[in-house]
Amino acid sequence: MQLLNISAIAVALAMDAFAVAVATGVTLRCVSFRQYFRLGWHFGLFQALMPIIGWAAGLTVRQAIEAYDHWIAFGLLSFVAGGMLREALGSEAEECELKDPTRGMTMVMLSVATSIDALAVGLSLSMIQVTIWTPALIIGVVACLFTLTGLYLGKTIGSIGRLRRYAEVVGAVVLIAIGINILVEHGVFAAVT
Repeated sequence: MQLLNISAIAVALAMDAFAVAVATGVTLRCVSFRQYFRLGWHFGLFQALMPIIGWAAGLTVRQAIEAYDHWIAFGLLSFVAGGMLREALGSEAEECELKDPTRGMTMVMLSVATSIDALAVGLSLSMIQVTIWTPALIIGVVACLFTLTGLYLGKTIGSIGRLRRYAEVVGAVVLIAIGINILVEHGVFAAVT
């Protein structure tokens, strides 16, 4: 597989991580080096590991995973978006008690939700008998870089006081839209029409 193709796949997979990073930056407003590192590291690591897991699983597990992977991603993104909406629409007194989305289970949920598509890419690469190590490394590095960029942009937007609440609501809507897009891509709504 050519480097250009792998890079295009990596950029496409990094878009979810980028959008979630922007929303996280808006939520945090002040982002420390540790938060940059945690979010970039985890998103990059999960984006690199998921294709390896998918590749290793090969065709044997594919049908079982494809049946519900999109629902898992949608559920995780919706859960995190709900928390963002509660924070955005909460009172000013609650604003000081914001949870750090770069820690704990929120970090794990975001990492899994933004990297489930990479699992499918790994499955696809195993079918066409492509060695996974180089693509996984490129996918992970690109996801990390896009995450850091998104976090910086979100922090910049979030630091503008009047825009913060609106930006958090938009961030939550973006997370839900990503989840709905995952469902659309998997044909969930095709049977409805």
